[in-house]
Amino acid sequence: MDPAALDDDATLHAMGYPRKLTRRFRAFDNFAISFTIINIISGIFSSFGFGLNAGGPRILIFGWIGVSLMVLFVGAAMGEIASAYPTSGALYFSAGKLAKRHHGAWSWYTGWLNFVGQVGGTAATNFAAATFIQAFIAMQWPSYQATGPQTVGITAAILLVQALANTYTVRLVAVLNRISVWWLLIGMVVIVATLTLIPAHHQAPSFATHFANNTGFTNAIYGGMLGLLVTSWTFTGFDGSFHMSEETVKATVNAPRGIMRAIGYSALTGLILMLALVYAIRDYAGAAKDDAPPVRILTDALGVHTAKFLLLIVIGAMLFCGLANMTSNTRQIFAFSRDGAMPGSRWWHSVSDRTRTPVKAVWLAAVCSLVLVVPGWWSHTAFTAVVSINVVGLFLSYGVPIFLRLRLDDFQAGPWNLGRYGKPVAAIAVLWIVVSNVLFMLPQQSPVTPATFNYAPIALAVVLVIATVWWFATARRRFQGPVSYGSPDEVAAMDLI
Repeated sequence: MDPAALDDDATLHAMGYPRKLTRRFRAFDNFAISFTIINIISGIFSSFGFGLNAGGPRILIFGWIGVSLMVLFVGAAMGEIASAYPTSGALYFSAGKLAKRHHGAWSWYTGWLNFVGQVGGTAATNFAAATFIQAFIAMQWPSYQATGPQTVGITAAILLVQALANTYTVRLVAVLNRISVWWLLIGMVVIVATLTLIPAHHQAPSFATHFANNTGFTNAIYGGMLGLLVTSWTFTGFDGSFHMSEETVKATVNAPRGIMRAIGYSALTGLILMLALVYAIRDYAGAAKDDAPPVRILTDALGVHTAKFLLLIVIGAMLFCGLANMTSNTRQIFAFSRDGAMPGSRWWHSVSDRTRTPVKAVWLAAVCSLVLVVPGWWSHTAFTAVVSINVVGLFLSYGVPIFLRLRLDDFQAGPWNLGRYGKPVAAIAVLWIVVSNVLFMLPQQSPVTPATFNYAPIALAVVLVIATVWWFATARRRFQGPVSYGSPDEVAAMDLI
């Protein structure tokens, strides 16, 4: 491998940027950010109930395996691009560089889809944490009744703590990301071991093939396809490794490796956790109808006291996930603003002299996430409508640069690359992104009412309309895609030590 390709500053300078962030992330730290954001415990526990009704164990288990393989193709295609363009701008930067024409437009739409998706992810994860915190409180004090305002208030408190951590204790945040990996792995082992060893009764092996379609749709294939969303929802946010490139040592290899390791380890450990939960089910119908199915499963199988202990592990995993989400979100805001693509850009890409991190971008990420959470004050459906853009926005932003790379015959690969398999892998990745996004926008429950309507297409349309109006009104005249601050020698002189 060419040593020059591993010179992080030289690579950044060649892309036209000075070094403004401190490289404190090593290979494990880069992997940790994506592994924590994917967060199998948070993803599975928050969406398990949907899978019980849309396909049941057959889709939860075998769907997990199939979708995990597809996501590995997406990760490999993204990793190849991350090796070629290791910047905080990540997806929007690479879209601008890979486009044959209209560089600014491709970059603009990718950046805004990624921004909205990331903000939605931070909001959704912390809202889920607030919901599970209240489930724990209700188990401790049965008279407690969760309400929308209480959930929003707890979510706001979580966002405040995470923003303060990213502002004042940046080194601690890096340590917490490392701890989060072990929290997830050890927590998974504890949950699985407890569900395996303590209950006197488990489902028969054949239960893995049990199929259930309680979506209201008569077509079983359609109901089962919807169940694939459980795994798709879990496997979001692995672009975090890409966004942390400018803070990662040997980013041209460690960022793509971080992406692939995060997906691979999550796929394996997630399957084990999924099997443990499925085989611990006692009252299937009761769990499927419950407001918090995983909590019902734990309580039925283990009793209230053990269930409360395991619930603390789940809540901790969700809080770690939200913190990592905010950190990744902040770096995307920093890079997007550095190229002048956001209102008040000069504010959001400024870096703290003390911590060498974009502190103002931290608070923008926190406030935007809170704005998405506020509708949950009066309507859980309204909140779901807003944050549904999380997965759709993120995967569309993943798909654009991969699609553009697929169209190129002269793609300049980095040190980590797929060689002659690059295009076939990219083609499979784009195909899966199209299929999964269609599933996310289809009706998910019948009959379709205002309470059961899937608002993801509307949320996506609103984002695209705003981005389009803004683009043609002003942005296309001032934003031409990623900005170069000068020649490698010129930007090297701008480095902040």
